[in-house]
Amino acid sequence: MNKVHSRLSLIKSLAVLVILLLNQPLSAEPIRFGSVAMDIPAVMHKRLVPLTDYLSKELQQPVELKLSPSMKTAIKEISDNTVELAYLTPVAYIKSHAMGKTRLIVKTVTNNRSSFQLMIVVKEDSPIKTIEDLVGKNFAFGDPAALLQRAVVVGAGVKLDTLGSYKFVGHYDNIARGVMRGFYDAGILKDTTAFKWQGKGLRILHSSAHLPPYNLAASSELDEEIFQKLKKAFLSLNVNNPEHRKIIKALDKKYDGFAATNDQEYDIIRTLTKPFE
Repeated sequence: MNKVHSRLSLIKSLAVLVILLLNQPLSAEPIRFGSVAMDIPAVMHKRLVPLTDYLSKELQQPVELKLSPSMKTAIKEISDNTVELAYLTPVAYIKSHAMGKTRLIVKTVTNNRSSFQLMIVVKEDSPIKTIEDLVGKNFAFGDPAALLQRAVVVGAGVKLDTLGSYKFVGHYDNIARGVMRGFYDAGILKDTTAFKWQGKGLRILHSSAHLPPYNLAASSELDEEIFQKLKKAFLSLNVNNPEHRKIIKALDKKYDGFAATNDQEYDIIRTLTKPFE
């Protein structure tokens, strides 16, 4: 009798094991997640790992980082399907879309806004009052790879070769401090930085139109079902949820989450950067 019970128990255990195995998600190839290089690899890894962990759980499929050493590489990798997913600047997106029909998943939201502006600033007491007054003056840009900064200045009506000189000085705070200390007559800042310094030594001379922000984009070869799952996962992140907040703020402290977007929103970037093609 005991042998019969033992056999029945073994059969039940095996049945439970089979059910559990059948309910496990199928193993799948990892989704490779690339990114423009906005920080050193160690910092970018730290910023993106909470997001990849979240996406892996939501998709029940591994999402692995494959960080790019430069914007040029990031554009190439999403365009030729070396990675299936990437965190991109507006310019990186339009370039990758032109090369490989990269598809937008979502755009970022900063301070409850899903767009941003670039602003030309001068010292509060500067004699520069109009865009035309920038001719012959010294100007500060950020990163040489940040083409949109130069595009906004040219779009405002100032040709780069009419400036007295211009330099690339890195982070936006470097630009603000450089203008404040008189090293440069003017510079260009992202709106969040410009507002931080407005009334504290700097004056906004010119504001760009509202521009679409950083985005998450997918390779053209990514499966449609996975694409839709990714979109749902990003849009489900809620900054009021403590666990979600950690994921969002790890990517960027100023971010509040993600919003739906489309390719047409980035046409303004195409227009601004066309003179640089």
